[in-house]
Amino acid sequence: MAVSIGERQAANPCMWILLTLSTVLIFRCHAEDIVGTAGEEAPHRRFEYKYSFKGPHLSQSEGSIPFWIHSGNAIPSADQVRITPSLRSQKGSVWTKNPVNFQHWEAEVTFRVSGRGRMGADGLAVWFTTAQGLDGPVYGAADKWNGVGIFFDSFDNDGKKNNPAIIVVGNNGQLLYDHQNDGTTQALGTCLRDFRNKPYPVRAKITYYRRTLTVMINNGFTPDKDDYEFCTKVENMIIPLEGFFGISAATGGLADDHDVLSFLLFRLTEPGQELPPSESEMPKEEKDKYQEEFENFQQELDKKKEEFQKEHPGVQGEPVEDLYETVNDQEIRQVFEGQNRIHLEIKQLHRQLAMILDEQRRYVSVITDEIGKKGSQIESGQPEVGSQQLTSVIATQHEVLKNLNELRNSFHESLKQIGSVQQQGTAGALGTYETMQHFNDIKEHLHLVKRDVEHLVIRSNPNPSEKVQKCPEFPPMPSCLSTVHFVVFVVIQSVLFFCYVMYKSQQEAAAKKFF
Repeated sequence: MAVSIGERQAANPCMWILLTLSTVLIFRCHAEDIVGTAGEEAPHRRFEYKYSFKGPHLSQSEGSIPFWIHSGNAIPSADQVRITPSLRSQKGSVWTKNPVNFQHWEAEVTFRVSGRGRMGADGLAVWFTTAQGLDGPVYGAADKWNGVGIFFDSFDNDGKKNNPAIIVVGNNGQLLYDHQNDGTTQALGTCLRDFRNKPYPVRAKITYYRRTLTVMINNGFTPDKDDYEFCTKVENMIIPLEGFFGISAATGGLADDHDVLSFLLFRLTEPGQELPPSESEMPKEEKDKYQEEFENFQQELDKKKEEFQKEHPGVQGEPVEDLYETVNDQEIRQVFEGQNRIHLEIKQLHRQLAMILDEQRRYVSVITDEIGKKGSQIESGQPEVGSQQLTSVIATQHEVLKNLNELRNSFHESLKQIGSVQQQGTAGALGTYETMQHFNDIKEHLHLVKRDVEHLVIRSNPNPSEKVQKCPEFPPMPSCLSTVHFVVFVVIQSVLFFCYVMYKSQQEAAAKKFF
């Protein structure tokens, strides 16, 4: 026992020495890291307007983008550039007119990729290449490019369930892009990020500094513009010193709207280096030309303001921006207009259904009266068969009345739902998702009505080969409306109304794609 205690006492100083040395080493490593991080200065950033675009005055009156060109199905507007609409087999791209010769740079891209399906296609790409790839099979741009492409791939070609993904692919102008494997065999860096149908625009920050390409992503879950997270980094990457920036997109069998809200380019300069003077980048003649165009534009704008104030003296104190309708207001107005039209159509159908119900009640009352009058005269034989036929007709009419009442209640519920949707939209801005949910509820009610009517037709005529029984013809009775004719009329009217609702919904959805 004494020996073990002595050994433990001898070992304790050694353990304390080892712990002390390890603590000192860890502290020194952390101190060196902190000093190195603090000593490394961030590069200087300078915004380059000649290689950038953003709203609210993104495009000019003739549809062009200053310092940029667009091709294919790209549609520039005041607030964004729709690279491709959500139609099948579309391609589009935008490229800088002048080449960029910065040694280090940083690009910030703000975009939306939205579609109605669970999966989208094909994707969007950000390029820096030695030539403008205006058209081609790689996300709407040319293949065998010389430079680098950052691909936002939304379709899973290889079936490995690794999409949507962000892929960095370099090329020396000789390689063909591997579409079948989604470029994974050629990828220099990749990360899995879902960038479709986000509540806020998705932002990508692409930095090339000291031969290192870094991609940072803002997933679009927050309005914070600086909430970036790391995606991928490619070190020791050599790209051409001079090239063109571009953005392209493409759709296939599936389709998404690919909208780019802004593209901002910054020149990066290492600490200690002098920035080139801004005047050297633009010749004096070109600068005077742009200054003259700006002054002419300013004069025309002042004249238009004066003319507007003379024509509308009552709105001089109001800001001009408040007089115009925004994109969101326009979409909400179109939704409400479509709802009002559907509401009116359902009201009209409700009135027609009420008229049909009144006629059916009148027919049932007439048949009941005739049975009461002729019941004492029926003794045997054929009159007994006529009595049975009358009884079956009355039962069928009662069933028709029951189904028509259910149909009327269904339409009444649809009217209530549309009214509640309109009240919610008037109180506050109504989301597109809730509107589509109400439309889907209305369509389900119509499906149920159609199924009930078809079931009624089958029950009224279980054997089509047999001759349809007709109402017994008594001299005092008026001519009876055939049950089959009436049911066919109701079915046709229901199908026409359902087709009309589907047509209007598709028309409203198609109209919203370009806003």
